[in-house]
Amino acid sequence: MKTENNHFAKAEMLIRKPVSEVFQAFIDPEITSKFWFTKGSGKLVQDTTTEWTWEMYNFSLTVTTHVLEENKKIEIEWGNGNETTIVEWIFSPLNDNETFVSITNSGLKGDSDKIIDQVRNSTEGFTLVLAGAKAYLEHNIQLNLVLDRFPKGLE
Repeated sequence: MKTENNHFAKAEMLIRKPVSEVFQAFIDPEITSKFWFTKGSGKLVQDTTTEWTWEMYNFSLTVTTHVLEENKKIEIEWGNGNETTIVEWIFSPLNDNETFVSITNSGLKGDSDKIIDQVRNSTEGFTLVLAGAKAYLEHNIQLNLVLDRFPKGLE
């Protein structure tokens, strides 16, 4: 992954599960839907597109998987029109039961205010995703962090 200047966001977390289990959680929508989006059109497969849906926000987007190295790396492109960015997951096993996950969102575009806004939103979003994944994978608890980030009735 190539980053330009400081036009990227990053979130990282230790998840106390084997790398194969953590990797599967991010490519299989049956698992990912427990802590991030509500529906995925299928597992991530390199050089294909997938649809991810957040039903609570009536929002979907197309994800193109560019790199899928089992238990090591995922790289996708997502967004709408010319507003796409690259998201990269790096999975680093620390031992048989601990995996350090690093997520970087790069290719952010716009003036400095827009880039700062994107970095803030992306860092917050991926931090919630990682915390939700950790709770689900380690403790089988669905925290609903993404669902509750923008509750109905809040302006």
